[in-house]
Amino acid sequence: MVKHQPLQVYERQLCLSCITGIYGCRWKRYQRSHDDTTKWELLWSLILLLTFCLLLVWCYFWWEAHNDYNEFNWFLYNRSGEWSDGTVPILATTAAGFTYIAFLMILALCHVSLGQQLNLHWVHKVGVTVALLTTVVGVISINQTWGQEWDIIPISLQATGPFLHIGALAAVTALSWIVAGQVARAEKTRFQVVVMLLYLSLLLGLYVTPLYITSPCIMEHASLKPRPDVIGLRGASMLAPENTLWSFQRALQMNVTGLEADVAISVDGVPFLMHDRTLRRTTDVEKVFPERQMDEAALFNWTDLQQLNAGKWFLKEDPYWTIHTLSSHEKTLIANQSVCSLEQLLNLSSYHNSTVVFRLRRPPQEHPFYHSWINETLHAVQQSRVPQNLVMWTPDEHRAQVRELAPGLIQTSVEKRSPQSLNQSGISRLLLRYNKASTQEISDFSESHINLTLYTVNEPWLFSVLWCSGVSSVSSEAPHILKKVPYPIWHLRPQDYCLMWVTADLISFAVVVGIFIFQKYRMSGMRSYNPEQIMLSAAVRRSSRDISVMKEKLIFSEVGNGIGSAEELYADNDCDYYTNQGISQ
Repeated sequence: MVKHQPLQVYERQLCLSCITGIYGCRWKRYQRSHDDTTKWELLWSLILLLTFCLLLVWCYFWWEAHNDYNEFNWFLYNRSGEWSDGTVPILATTAAGFTYIAFLMILALCHVSLGQQLNLHWVHKVGVTVALLTTVVGVISINQTWGQEWDIIPISLQATGPFLHIGALAAVTALSWIVAGQVARAEKTRFQVVVMLLYLSLLLGLYVTPLYITSPCIMEHASLKPRPDVIGLRGASMLAPENTLWSFQRALQMNVTGLEADVAISVDGVPFLMHDRTLRRTTDVEKVFPERQMDEAALFNWTDLQQLNAGKWFLKEDPYWTIHTLSSHEKTLIANQSVCSLEQLLNLSSYHNSTVVFRLRRPPQEHPFYHSWINETLHAVQQSRVPQNLVMWTPDEHRAQVRELAPGLIQTSVEKRSPQSLNQSGISRLLLRYNKASTQEISDFSESHINLTLYTVNEPWLFSVLWCSGVSSVSSEAPHILKKVPYPIWHLRPQDYCLMWVTADLISFAVVVGIFIFQKYRMSGMRSYNPEQIMLSAAVRRSSRDISVMKEKLIFSEVGNGIGSAEELYADNDCDYYTNQGISQ
């Protein structure tokens, strides 16, 4: 009579347990499966992939929209009436959501690579759903309130496209390891063909993508035009409160060639600088005139305006996160700034021989100068000491009359029109938002001798793209940043770029072929490999080993011979085991 006592000692696979445990809460060995993933779980895998792609685009959008964060905050201010940096919670939630979804994507790829069945835990399904819905709501909200900003994506791709292509090519090439493993492991020919076709289509698409990538920075070096002039938009408004005298002085210290401001007219006919319709955001009107804080700025007289402080709000709100870079002396100057008049700006511009461009806002109908606002502003310009050829006149109203009274002014339009129409109207300059002119249109304006100024350009990459496009000048809130850009960030000749992407494609193709050959050779003897398979061995575990080794051993002992049982034999080794006793005659 023989007693059979099989003994199993399993190898601990901590990494696999963590992957399946975190993804699907399957921490135990018996909870895992190598069966095909169910259709329901495949659907959730597709939802996870969709969420990842959507969040990737969303993150890219906000990363490149950094150039216009202040514009976004100003839109929020107009809606809520309270100034706050609305980008902070958006960036924090976007970063957290993308990190979470990207982590789940990595775990899913690990499951596929190891041949494990995908089974996303319900908690993660809730998290994926929340991330997807939140992103969709965010996209819809931005589309309704800030729709023009979507243009930042195709514009930024002119700067990042060649490098994003290399990154995407590297990622898809690395993915070939998982694809090759699946093809080599699969037993169904149809599955192998479908997977190969999908992967090769994606790879081939990436190989030919550079044929459709266009960037003005891919050009001959001799074709690069001179560096665009930089105009200080409301001064150096990242370093000083906007539309104040100190802000314009700081901009001039950054070697700007011009100054841009927003002009309103007081109730007693004095043109002054103010961007908003009210005084609440950029002055202490709530403290000085609390009962009039909601009134339009143009309904105040100049005496009242001079009583307001226009600098303390900047120190309090820190709208550009730059206060920590300022000295104590600069902070003192900022705290003492007042509302600036157009005359002060013109005198400063005349002293430094810099161009002035201002946007004139018409006062409300109850204003005493509602009908004569153009004449009052023109009179202020003529009374100043600034030469007329330094002033860019933007209002379209009564332009013919203004040209007769002040023929030396630089006639400038803020509405996009054809070069022929501008020349016929005697307009020599055009002021547009940077997304309103394509590279071809910039070239057309240049050929028609129309000087094009684009705003708001704060980021070096955007400045570089516009430089390569041939724009003549840009308007910026950050002249101190653009001052550090003496040449485009990158500039490649067409033949150099062609050599770069062809080399990358060849390297990728060689690596993919090598991986498929290696995976086929590796899987040839283990098509149905199970990483948790039980290893049969007759050797007993050595006491010096730190980990348990998977073993299964059949111990045959005769009951009457006095040989110890398996429990006694492995008692000192602290091994897990199970027993099945069979009695045979």
